[in-house]
Amino acid sequence: MAEQAVAGELGDRYVGMLAEVSRSGRRLTRAEIESLRALGERGAETGQGLRDLVAHCMSAGRRAWPTLPGIAGAGTVGELRQVGEALLIAAETALAALGEGHERAQRLAVRQEEAARREFIDDLLYGRSDLGTLAERAERFGLRLARTHAVAVAVGADQPYGHLDAVVRRVERELTGRFGERDVLLATKDGRLVCVAPESEQAVLDAFARLALRPGPGYPPARRVATGRRHSGAGGVVRSYEEALDALDFAERLDLPAELLKAEELLVFPVLMRDRAAMADLVRTVLGPLAAARGGAGPLLDTIAVQAEAGYVNAEAARRLGVSVRTLGYRTERIKALTGYDPADALHRYTLETAAMGARLLGWPGQPL
Repeated sequence: MAEQAVAGELGDRYVGMLAEVSRSGRRLTRAEIESLRALGERGAETGQGLRDLVAHCMSAGRRAWPTLPGIAGAGTVGELRQVGEALLIAAETALAALGEGHERAQRLAVRQEEAARREFIDDLLYGRSDLGTLAERAERFGLRLARTHAVAVAVGADQPYGHLDAVVRRVERELTGRFGERDVLLATKDGRLVCVAPESEQAVLDAFARLALRPGPGYPPARRVATGRRHSGAGGVVRSYEEALDALDFAERLDLPAELLKAEELLVFPVLMRDRAAMADLVRTVLGPLAAARGGAGPLLDTIAVQAEAGYVNAEAARRLGVSVRTLGYRTERIKALTGYDPADALHRYTLETAAMGARLLGWPGQPL
């Protein structure tokens, strides 16, 4: 086996070096040190831990110690002490080189694994690659794509997430500590933190959302977390991911206060925006006249939206707008006069609310329709 071959070669080379050092008292050469680094790399590549490699060297050195030329030929205690010091220096240098090579191989393996992981995540979340191949690759990262999955996405408050962010490591550590390896994938993508979990592990997504929003002292919290609906197969992961992104986008454009969003609760917005031209026509027809108001359409558009959010309780709507109830009444009358729609009428109210929501989704009046 490869492990035994590396161990055997390492033991022979290490004892040979000790024998030469005991005879001459010299330090290890650069070539010898590099050969030990190479053996450390090979050991890591074959799956051997550094502790096992070091233990193998120490054991081989201990067994060979009495027969080393310098030890066996020492005539006085002073000579024995001198040889022993040279051997200890050589052993220290050899084991350090072995460790350097082992760590070097591990760092390279981590970089390669991370590159493969990122490539897989890109293919998974963007729906690229053959589904059969994607499913095979997914097993390497602990996912079984035949199952039903949901995706949660967290967006940072101030800065994008990076793979080495302390908060990312904390969330991953906490999730692993609570749930272990349970068919869950955590990764960063386009500055966001993404968690993919099977339908049976809804508790993982709930814990992910709580940790992202409240990661603890010293860690920056997420601004929002959105969860897509559950879907099956590799295509289901893509669909759930896109739903989570859409939820975040709608929340941003509508300035929704909620920190935790669920795609199924926001399905009305994709429906409203499915026919963008029709929505623009609705906004232009219903709310266009508000542009003639003093101060523009903005304050009156805000009034429509806030009244709806406050359940048409005037005192609460006025408080949220930061105006008096009297001013709120004046604005309501202006809306009625300019648009011809009366907020007191149920059908008119629904039309105004829908148009106001469409205006915010389209960025009007800041953006032309």
